[in-house]
Amino acid sequence: MPVLLFLIDTSASMNQRSHLGTSYLDIAKGAVETFLKLRSRDPASRGDRYMLVSFEEAPAGIKAGWKDSHATFMTELRNLQAVGLTSIGQSLRTAFDLLNLNRLVSGIDNYGQGRNPFFLEPAIIVAITDGSKLTSSCGVQDELHLPLTTPLPGSELTKEPFRWDQRLFSLILRIPGHTSSDPEPMGGVPLDPSPITPMCEVTGGRSYSVFSQRMLNQCLESLVQKIQSGVVIHFEKTGPDPPPTEGKGRPEMKHGPQSWHSCHKMIYVRPNPKTGVPVGHWPIPESFWPDQNSPTLPPRAAHPQVKFSCVDSEPMVVDKVPFDKYELEPSPLTQYILERKSPHTCWQVFVCNSAKYGELGQPFGYLKASTALNCVNLFVMPYNYSVVLPLFDDLITVHKFKPPAKWRQSFENYLKTVPPYYITAKIEADRVCALVGKKAALEGGIKLRCRSSALSLAHRKDFTQLLQCIMGDGPALPMEANTKEFAGFQLAALNKALKPQGLRNPYDIPRSHLLDQLSRMRRNLLHASICILKGQDQDQLHSVPIAQMGNYQDYLKHCPSPLREADPDQPKRLHTFGNPFKLDKKAMMVDEADEFVTGTQSKGKRPGESSSPAGVGAPKRRRCMSPLLRLGRAYTPPKTPPRSTNHLQLDEGENQQDRMQENGQSSDSELSLGSEGEEEAPHRYPSPCQLKKIRNQESQELNSELRALINKEIRKPGRRYERIFYLLKQIQGSLETRLIFLQSIIKEAARFKKRVLIEQLENFLEEIHLRANSMNHLDGF
Repeated sequence: MPVLLFLIDTSASMNQRSHLGTSYLDIAKGAVETFLKLRSRDPASRGDRYMLVSFEEAPAGIKAGWKDSHATFMTELRNLQAVGLTSIGQSLRTAFDLLNLNRLVSGIDNYGQGRNPFFLEPAIIVAITDGSKLTSSCGVQDELHLPLTTPLPGSELTKEPFRWDQRLFSLILRIPGHTSSDPEPMGGVPLDPSPITPMCEVTGGRSYSVFSQRMLNQCLESLVQKIQSGVVIHFEKTGPDPPPTEGKGRPEMKHGPQSWHSCHKMIYVRPNPKTGVPVGHWPIPESFWPDQNSPTLPPRAAHPQVKFSCVDSEPMVVDKVPFDKYELEPSPLTQYILERKSPHTCWQVFVCNSAKYGELGQPFGYLKASTALNCVNLFVMPYNYSVVLPLFDDLITVHKFKPPAKWRQSFENYLKTVPPYYITAKIEADRVCALVGKKAALEGGIKLRCRSSALSLAHRKDFTQLLQCIMGDGPALPMEANTKEFAGFQLAALNKALKPQGLRNPYDIPRSHLLDQLSRMRRNLLHASICILKGQDQDQLHSVPIAQMGNYQDYLKHCPSPLREADPDQPKRLHTFGNPFKLDKKAMMVDEADEFVTGTQSKGKRPGESSSPAGVGAPKRRRCMSPLLRLGRAYTPPKTPPRSTNHLQLDEGENQQDRMQENGQSSDSELSLGSEGEEEAPHRYPSPCQLKKIRNQESQELNSELRALINKEIRKPGRRYERIFYLLKQIQGSLETRLIFLQSIIKEAARFKKRVLIEQLENFLEEIHLRANSMNHLDGF
């Protein structure tokens, strides 16, 4: 789930206008919308999370955070105003703190226990600014400085404010205010010399110097391609350069450091195709040996410093021993390794100070070119794998998982050289594996000893007399017949995981429920012939919290699977539980950035069509009385006169036939009453529910006719759209119905590429939203 955070410059200098006639702030807003449109083409964008931060002081600068929706993001983006200072340092710190807020809660950084590349939360920060001087309340600054203090707890565990899966990209707007006669330079977009550029390169990103709208679109397409799941690692060479490969001769020696000696690049962490979540086994070791007695952890760098040795080694893989494989981002290092064309050798990688003794530490993996020589992979293995993998191979192939004493001694010596967090993870894994498949032992209770050798009270013949003694209506019982003796019972020990059992353990009964529990126990005792103990009243069995009353999905999960349909060609019947007026969420989709378009909906039956069998009489076809078919006349809502009894009877019959059309069949009771025909139902006035259905049906028929007329007007050539808006003002129904109707008209206009009409309709839709926010209800457009 990538996080896309947009950092928008809202300083006063963003009000300057380009030769296009728009301000820099408007260009930035359009760039964000274009980015979202390009990103929405990728199916993986469904899990994206969008955030918006401006240059205002926190917390006012956080416009859209973790809990805000996409609609809130778009609204806050449109409402941005350029009135502040260019305080990019403080705004960047706010953006990083916002991203890191969720990391300490989830614990994905795993401080002091190694760095797991598969524990990541990839984030892309896109900063859009004009590259002006950095201004703050303290004056003008020449360099970018991020505040060192932050209210976020745990930030002292990392030296930098960012993490290894967070990258910063900046778009520096350099679009001139007048049209230049010089042609635009072709090729890549150059880096910008602004103070934010070094910060971008440190995080693994880059900056773009934008001089035209074409270059801006090119940069946005490049940024969309850079949304990858991975972490940034700093690779650095240790030791001498590698010798030339055989058959190529000695290449020309280059003195001094080369570009492939030190690379600050990303490794791709691919998710599991089945689960969609990255899975791994081994961490990248820490750059220190953990001290069990130390109360604090030393702060670590955001990006691990991985050393690689250019000495050719043999790649090692043992069956049944897992390993992790990550692909390196293209860089001078990967290009150099691929040019050597040695896919059967590898270079070992180390982390300095990861071992207890020795500065370089022990190898935890290796770099190796793929067999096809198209990429370079980082293999992460167990720590000091060159020692432990042969031991595992002997254990599997030679000893058949029955290690002798010599092997155990060798393995114990190896464990002494491994950082403790490797062993801790192994102990925890063994503990969890040992618990799987084993049932927890029941806790033993406190047994009650019986003082008398008599039979149980339930088997005595004088049970009625004993019952009277219990109720206090009879004489007291002797000691051997004490009613407090319960043979075979035990008091349950205190276990908070167990549910209260009021019938077996009296200590589970709250003091306030003692009288109610006594009534239930007396009822069970007096109705002993039924042989069913009821721990609840009949009313309590049907008492469900309000929050769970509509939870019909859980009820469906416990129901047995239904039989398959006899005719598989028939459409699947859905349950009608819940709100029948609820919109289908699958029918609504977000068209790229912010345009909601009605999706393909299932075709419903028309009012004139019949789905009843041939034996049932076809319903009468209604005559449409809408004045919209009479062109040239203005429409006025019809006034409903008081209906007569016969009229009512006809409408009820038609409504009944309409229900038969919708359900596909009528109920048995209706068919039986219609077949007998002994007595007709008495005439009655319609209920408010029936009147509401009649009005809804009339408005639906009117809207259907309006839709047909508007679609006809859209197909006409030309740009005379007055009649379309005249017809739109006559839509009937609620605000939600009108909005959906208008969105479908926008989609129809998009099919015929009526751009001017689409803009007018969107403005019309925005006016409706503004009026809906200012009033409690809408009487008309």
